[in-house]
Amino acid sequence: MAEHSTKGKPIRCKAGWGKTIVLGVDKPGAQLTFTSHEILHSGKTLTGSLFGGIKPRSDISTLVKRYLDKELQLNEFVTHEMKFDDINKAFELLIQGKCIRCVMWMDK
Repeated sequence: MAEHSTKGKPIRCKAGWGKTIVLGVDKPGAQLTFTSHEILHSGKTLTGSLFGGIKPRSDISTLVKRYLDKELQLNEFVTHEMKFDDINKAFELLIQGKCIRCVMWMDK
């Protein structure tokens, strides 16, 4: 069982065979703790994924080109646009599940 603390609540990985995928970005220096038995003796695979598994050096330029060529429709994922002054409202909408992606405008 692996543990990682998020606001004081441990996150546990399912025991047994299979794959555990660690997603996202945590604060610098954050640690995950596993015992050798949990990984080696159970045959578990541990994988990390940042940015959904893309390789920033090579893939971001491809994604930008696909967006500019209208092959990648990112605008469909934006549900709200707000002034930066309303950032707390944007977080509330995200927490309430009423917003998927919010673009924050610095100059409006």
